[in-house]
Amino acid sequence: MAYRDIRIVGDPVLRTVCDPVTTIDDGVKALVEDLLQTVDDDGRAGLAANQIGVSLRAFSWNIDGEIGYILNPVIVEMSSDEFQDGDEGCLSVPGLWFPTERAWYARAEGTDLDGKKVVVEGEELMARCIQHECDHLDGMLYIDRLDRANRKKAMRAIRAM
Repeated sequence: MAYRDIRIVGDPVLRTVCDPVTTIDDGVKALVEDLLQTVDDDGRAGLAANQIGVSLRAFSWNIDGEIGYILNPVIVEMSSDEFQDGDEGCLSVPGLWFPTERAWYARAEGTDLDGKKVVVEGEELMARCIQHECDHLDGMLYIDRLDRANRKKAMRAIRAM
């Protein structure tokens, strides 16, 4: 297991759509261990594989004392009538927080290292985490979801970093 460095905005891996995990081998097992160890730090809610430089569909979470992972997550349900618009940040866009609208509830399905079905669901922070990390796996950053004025502020701040 290794604590991995986080890739920062501007790194092309963050804008790459991640490939599905097709084979559970030692490399994928090591990736999961690295995701779990790297997310297990104060202030970290979630971590996508491409944030540590691996373009595979996997993410880990650290919400309310629960740490876990999912391979090949697919969001299968989100609340369509309840939203949250609190500030959101990202390890790959350090130090910046902007109001980002997300569904209040989200549910994702995928698998674990044994190929068994995994369901990750929740409201508020867990829902935000699921949506945020699945965006990463699709090559998106939360700043892509900002309204025009906040996106302009975010891009100005990123250029100043």
